[in-house]
Parts: sequence; structure tokens; C-alpha cells
Amino acid sequence: MSRIGKKPITIPKGVQVAVDGSTVKVKGPKGELTRAFSSEIGIAIDGGHVNVTRSTDARQMRALHGTTRAVLNNMIRGVSDGFSKNLQIEGVGYRAEMKGKQLVMALGYSHPVVVDPPAGVAFAVDEKARLITVSGIDKETVGQVAANLRAWRPPEPYKGKGLRYQGEQIKRKAGKAGKVG
Repeated sequence: MSRIGKKPITIPKGVQVAVDGSTVKVKGPKGELTRAFSSEIGIAIDGGHVNVTRSTDARQMRALHGTTRAVLNNMIRGVSDGFSKNLQIEGVGYRAEMKGKQLVMALGYSHPVVVDPPAGVAFAVDEKARLITVSGIDKETVGQVAANLRAWRPPEPYKGKGLRYQGEQIKRKAGKAGKVG
């Protein structure tokens, strides 16, 4: 049995969970999320907990069991607390700023990079223009948007310039060695 899948999910105060067949709707103070799951995975509300069960021990069902529970837990945490990812900007002349809801980044290209936030995602930039915060209620969307921003200028291994996740360690390489002999 999946160790993660059999753990019950506690529903925090202010969050409502509604199960309609294989569709789950989670509503909380930060917003509302709806998702359809496999019909062979059972989702039941028992008091202040959500339990996830599987119908068979087939390989596919074992894989879906833990995944369904994790996704459901992320939905519940998202509408109550929200998720955020931080990106650091390293490099001379690299910076970011907000123009309305748009994120405008100078990343060493001949033009500024302008990014519109997708629905349910918000950007924030600190006062030094070196830290970008991507926040929202859907963990999957927040992570994907942060990855798309990082893809504009991934950190390079020689000087470490580019966009990196906060706390990410970049493996550095030695530069060219001088001529010997």
C-alpha cells in the first residue's frame, strides 16, 4: 500500500471540499480549484479529513494512489496558504521591474523581456530588482511559470550569471588556463 496515499488529508478551517464522482472542487480564502481524477481512485470526505483509496493493486493504480493524494493535498494547501517560488537575478545589468501586472526583465538581450502573468499567478519584485517572487494557488502553475522565467536566461557555469531559484547551487567551472611553457 502506498505510504503517502493512505495518509488522510486534514481539511483546515475555512476550506470546503466537494467531491462529485471523480471531480473534486476545493474552495478556500485564496480562491477555488477544480480537478478531475481517475474514476478508479476513490476520494471520500470523512469528518475533517479526506481519504484516498484505490480499487486494485495493479501497477497503474498504485502509481495513481499516491499521486492523487499529493495533488489533492496541494490543492487544499493552495487555497488556504498559497504557493510561491523565488528567483534570484545574478549579473551586471540584469534586473527586473513591474509595469502594472507585467514583469519586465533586462537579461542582457538587445530588448527587454516582457512577461504577462497567466490567470491565477502574480509577480512581485523586491526593491533592489534582484529577487522575483512568483505566487499563486496552483502549485503546478506556479512551478511552471517560474521554470519558464528561468528559461529566459539559465545560470551559466563560468560566472554564474542568469536567473536561478533562490538557494540553487550552480556547479562552477574553471575558466581558461593561461599558456604554460
